[in-house]
Amino acid sequence: MSYFKNMLFGGDYNPEQWPEEIWLEDMRILNLASINSATINVFSWSQLQPSEEQYDFSTLDKIIEMLIAHNYQIVLGTSTAALPAWMSHRYPNVNRTDFEGRAHRFGHRHNACPNSPVFRKYSAQLAGKLAERYANLDNLACWHISNEYGGECYCENCAKAFRVWLKKKYTTLSALNKAWNMTFWSHTIYSWEEIVVPNALGDAIGTEKTAFAGISLDYRRFMSDAILQNFKDEKAAIRAYDLLTPVTTNLMGTYKGLDYFKFAKEMDIVSWDSYPSYNTPVSFSAMTHDLMRGLKSGQPFMLMEQTPSQQNWQPYNSLKRPGQMRNMSYQAVAHGADTVQFFQLRRSVGACEKFHGAVIDHVGTEHTRVFGEVAQLGTELAKLGDTLLDSRTPAKVAIIFDWPTYWGLEYASGPTVELRYVEQIHHYYQSFYERNIDIDMIGLHEDFSKYTLVIAPCLYMITNEQAAKITDFVMNGGHFVTTMMSGLVDETDNVHLGGYPGPLKDLLGIWVEEFDALPPEREYQVIFKDGTESGCRMLCDILHLRGATCLAKYGPGEFYQDSPVITVNRVGAGQAYYVGTMLTGTGMTYLVEQVLNQLDIPEINTPTGIEIKHREKNGQTFSFVLNHLDQNVACTLPFDGIDLLTGKNIERDIELAPYDVKIIVNK
Repeated sequence: MSYFKNMLFGGDYNPEQWPEEIWLEDMRILNLASINSATINVFSWSQLQPSEEQYDFSTLDKIIEMLIAHNYQIVLGTSTAALPAWMSHRYPNVNRTDFEGRAHRFGHRHNACPNSPVFRKYSAQLAGKLAERYANLDNLACWHISNEYGGECYCENCAKAFRVWLKKKYTTLSALNKAWNMTFWSHTIYSWEEIVVPNALGDAIGTEKTAFAGISLDYRRFMSDAILQNFKDEKAAIRAYDLLTPVTTNLMGTYKGLDYFKFAKEMDIVSWDSYPSYNTPVSFSAMTHDLMRGLKSGQPFMLMEQTPSQQNWQPYNSLKRPGQMRNMSYQAVAHGADTVQFFQLRRSVGACEKFHGAVIDHVGTEHTRVFGEVAQLGTELAKLGDTLLDSRTPAKVAIIFDWPTYWGLEYASGPTVELRYVEQIHHYYQSFYERNIDIDMIGLHEDFSKYTLVIAPCLYMITNEQAAKITDFVMNGGHFVTTMMSGLVDETDNVHLGGYPGPLKDLLGIWVEEFDALPPEREYQVIFKDGTESGCRMLCDILHLRGATCLAKYGPGEFYQDSPVITVNRVGAGQAYYVGTMLTGTGMTYLVEQVLNQLDIPEINTPTGIEIKHREKNGQTFSFVLNHLDQNVACTLPFDGIDLLTGKNIERDIELAPYDVKIIVNK
């Protein structure tokens, strides 16, 4: 069941930044684009609470009255993502201390220490007052807590809270010292008060490396939990007055700092902000949408923010080409979005976001190219109504994404600075995306039995229990693929002894003795059993067969030439593959074909730039066909039907216009 009656179409709206005479003109213009929702009150704390004891909701009341009069659905922010100046000055310890150990003063946003008692008190109090005042509004569609949570703090508040968190996790210092391997470098801790936060003044080596991964990993977990507690504080305050309206906060895709699977457990619906750059592969955007859908086991998500034209904060803020915004919007819908929303509805007059795109530009009229495209999209979405709401993606392939592995792998000193977790995930995702295979991005906690194939690139950090779960999946007929740098360490980054890849070695039927790091200018060769050759790069595992079958060996030129690099091991009714290097294009194509040949997973061959994705609802399949290129493309589809956007019959042989979109249902 969907939380919404129809697809929300709108975005962030900040009328408090404008004189009231502008507001009604906004309503007139936005109505022309079929805008039906507004996200308001995201950054209004200083206006809502001008002093410690004073609250003023008069402007917000007027804004809400106006939106209700114009039949808008309201996504109501809690305004807690930026501190008011009075709080920052009166209570200095509410401000963050950065990685370098510098205590900040008032400024920017995301500027509150998440463990500040003052911040926790006043943020929850504001959320509660908003819920008490507005919870009974018929037009209230969703609560939007804070905004784009992120960042870290290293102040004394956080140090003290970290020690409490550690005591709860480890109970004893003996267990903590073992987990962090503190006999190394004479780091043994004899008192909880001796624990220092891992910043530039402690054991961190810059923001991305560390001398002791155990403490840095735990600080990541702690800070993610602390910020999540801020969300939970506000949610509890809202629930005291409103038990039904869904609660969300806008996430940021593959953002490294927070474990979004933990956040999703507390969110009623996932929402996120999609801002690809001019050169972001469309497959990466697709992967990130799938990750956001996967956070709640395939539940549709909200596209909370995108720009209708251009960003302002990237190095090169290119315009979206004519038709591209519509195309990107429908790509989000194809991958599970039940809303299409923008930042922002009216372009700001000043400050750092004044050149960030908007539905209403600085010219202040509807007579712009961007507005025309927004209006076209709005008309189409209004016509679709609730047709697509709560439809699901029928994926039989899953890729594991794990935030602790993300942190641990990139904290590791060695074997190569080139290895980046998200890039490795995308490397495998892209190969299935190109075949138009529906994919779920899942966590290690997910039920694997729903899938035919589970892929876990660089599953660096794994527990014995997680390895047993994967083994059960394969025993029961599942197919599993993993790669170099998998199964190496436990949850505190201590190596699994007895040979790599640790608790996965019996499942995979191999032993990895060493791994060789190749410099970025060097490429080596892999030769498959039938003689097919491929390049490989970055890392080369030197492995031994322990029951597995060799699928490919290294080519000539190294001391480990002719040794196995890609293997498969039959376990029970399933198979487990291991890829001991990073294959280039030919090798990835060959490998994926070999895996898919064993499985009943439909793939669709299309020209480059054409994407086909599916959503299902009540026994009906909606097939999205998207041309991501700025040129006409001829394409043969494996189906025909009716295009929901035009009502026209679509034959199998079609020509797609630049950035064209079709949503096809059977006749």
